[in-house]
Amino acid sequence: MSDGRVVRIASGQGFWGDDLEAPVRQVEGGPIDYLMMDYLAEVTMSIMQKQRARDPSAGYARDFVPLMERLFPALVERGIRVVTNAGGVNPVGCADALLEAGRRAGVEGRARVGTVTGDDLMDRLDALLEAGHTLANMETGEPLATIRDRVQSANVYIGAAPILEALRAGADVVVTGRSTDTALTYAPMIHEFGWAADAYDRLAAGVVAGHINECGAQSTGGNCLADWWAIPDLAGVGFPIVEASEDGSFVVTKHPGTGGVVNRATVTEQIVYEMGDPTTYITPDVVADFTTIRLEEDGPDRVRVHGVRGGPPTEFLKVSIAYADGYKAVGTLTYAWPDAAEKARLAARVLRERLDRLGLRFDALRVELVGWDSTHGPLAGPPPRDLPEVQLRVGMRSHDRASVERFTREIAPLVLTGPPSVTGFAGGRPRVQEIMAYWPALIEREQVEPFLRVDVRPV
Repeated sequence: MSDGRVVRIASGQGFWGDDLEAPVRQVEGGPIDYLMMDYLAEVTMSIMQKQRARDPSAGYARDFVPLMERLFPALVERGIRVVTNAGGVNPVGCADALLEAGRRAGVEGRARVGTVTGDDLMDRLDALLEAGHTLANMETGEPLATIRDRVQSANVYIGAAPILEALRAGADVVVTGRSTDTALTYAPMIHEFGWAADAYDRLAAGVVAGHINECGAQSTGGNCLADWWAIPDLAGVGFPIVEASEDGSFVVTKHPGTGGVVNRATVTEQIVYEMGDPTTYITPDVVADFTTIRLEEDGPDRVRVHGVRGGPPTEFLKVSIAYADGYKAVGTLTYAWPDAAEKARLAARVLRERLDRLGLRFDALRVELVGWDSTHGPLAGPPPRDLPEVQLRVGMRSHDRASVERFTREIAPLVLTGPPSVTGFAGGRPRVQEIMAYWPALIEREQVEPFLRVDVRPV
């Protein structure tokens, strides 16, 4: 049972590019003990790796540093600790910049920054493959060697252990690379309550808390299907706060006076987000059974979560690998009534014939009529004749960059050589983009955990 002590872990970011005022609202809006900020997704790692290839000092969430410079005085004054994976593929560079930001903010000698490294496998990748670790694709079984020359990033999802080490060493801010999203919340819970490594039910409850926290306002009314029209003040939406107890139960809430809402519907929608087998939610520290979760309304904007069960972790850790897989470009034109959809379809046929005549090589050519079939595809049925307008969106992908480059030049001519009543090309020629594909793999723990390192430095 709980000893009555509550630890408040606030979510401040749900992804790289989220509301930068949300962490400020969390710090200034009421009492919290920890601020958790999640910046990473699979594609984010490859973007950061490319940035670092161009600039060795880059490779992390740059906007995190000025945000922390703004927050540092209040964090130190109120004793709020920060746990984040903003370090991306360069946690040391992020921590270095953070130390400088702390000095500019006037907290020198009053804060410590912890850095977790060792999740990045790029420098060890060839040695691992040579040693017989195939890093086979979890979906296809294909060995990584088949695309090794195109790999852009390879990072292991790490759990709570190194974050705990940093917190125990006195870090006020912990910066990691590819930590699991959930560990950013449950590591502080383990630290505060002293849970044992085999307290699987409590650890599983921490995982659920982290899963609810990880996507920011998605659990407080953002992107919510249930009564979405009635969600109040999304412009000032409050991000979630987990009020955790020692027995593993916790309450999901938000600061008073903020927008959005916390109820069973909003919390349930986040729980089922990105869900596979609900009985086996695997993390580095525990396997949680989401079918055991119990939710209860606990007053306005408060939902109590309890009853979560868990089991021992697996012998493997997951590796997130991104590799170059060709090029793409997407262009749009808008056609107006009458017969908007028919005009757009004719324009698509004309474009396809021209591409064929040019002998361009492409792996896929996708045509969508936004405003009619782009969301529901064939289920949309035939287009109504009275559509006021429709946007033709055409995307091409190919491993031949020259073909994609030429494709980008063939959309504009439709303005004068295609169907009438066209507009919407003011944005100019589409941009060619490199495609980053995702390769999930597994690796034995003993190949990773001994290489994890924690460094704690004073500002």
